[in-house]
Amino acid sequence: MGVLRSKLGQALLLWFEGFREACCLHRVFILCRRSRKLLIRTGQCFLLNGLIFLGSIFVLKSVVIPTLQWILPDHCLQLGFQEPCPFGGILKFYSFLRHGLIQLFYVLWFYPLYVFSLILSNIWYNDIAKYGFAAMGRHEPTVPVPSSQKDTLQNPAYIDKHAGLGGIVIGIGEQVYSVLLLSFFFLEVYATGFIPYIGKALNFLLLSWMYKWNFSELGLDKRLDFFESNWAFFAGFGNPCVLAIFFFSPLVSYGVMAILFPLFVLTATGSEAEQVIDSRRRKWKGAGLGRLPIFYAADTLSLRVLSLISLKSRGQTQSNKAL
Repeated sequence: MGVLRSKLGQALLLWFEGFREACCLHRVFILCRRSRKLLIRTGQCFLLNGLIFLGSIFVLKSVVIPTLQWILPDHCLQLGFQEPCPFGGILKFYSFLRHGLIQLFYVLWFYPLYVFSLILSNIWYNDIAKYGFAAMGRHEPTVPVPSSQKDTLQNPAYIDKHAGLGGIVIGIGEQVYSVLLLSFFFLEVYATGFIPYIGKALNFLLLSWMYKWNFSELGLDKRLDFFESNWAFFAGFGNPCVLAIFFFSPLVSYGVMAILFPLFVLTATGSEAEQVIDSRRRKWKGAGLGRLPIFYAADTLSLRVLSLISLKSRGQTQSNKAL
């Protein structure tokens, strides 16, 4: 019980440190003052997702739907008649027509705008992270590299191996794996929402872990190890953003998240997660919480998919050679 209490205390402290780091939004203003490109890109995110996307939802809810309800009523009282209503069939047609027009508004405007915003915002988030790192004056990983690893990195054979076309192929492979990993993890997050009683809590926790994933300077394998070894810190880091969107409808949640996300990207860029965690571990004399396999299911499925793709492409290559 004493060990369990100690581990719980460590987890709570790391969670609080992560939550506190995420709330340091003053870093956003500091970084935006240092970089005009960063300021413009962040402003574009606010314009697209705040003014246009959320503004469209506000216009729909506040203007379009009330206007349609006035033009196409579905209650006799709105026409000045008492029950029983002599225009029941017409009112049903009005109701059907109104719902059809609203759905048409979604199909022709909201869903294309959602897809456009999703694609463009993801491109902009990467730019914001890049400009943020440049404004911080950081271009190298913040985690200290062991001396043996430094020797390997300085080895000309290693540099030649990862330079040129081979390096590009490795980079593309890592990006594909990262996209697959996050896609399967997002499906896992979505599926947990349907679990009775504990689904919402699990959904909240898993979403919290997603929010600092893409904005780390570490390589993919090190990022997995670092995240799963410090799960309490990153749960705390993701909590503020998830709290802001958790109680809205899906479209409104996306709009709010798309506005807040650049702020948390820059907060993550300016955070010193490694130093915070290392300082805590020194106080605890190197004792950690242990690795929690958060991405195990997503990692297994991603590797399975990549393996199938590799086997299929290898088989196709061999058949082409045979011909």
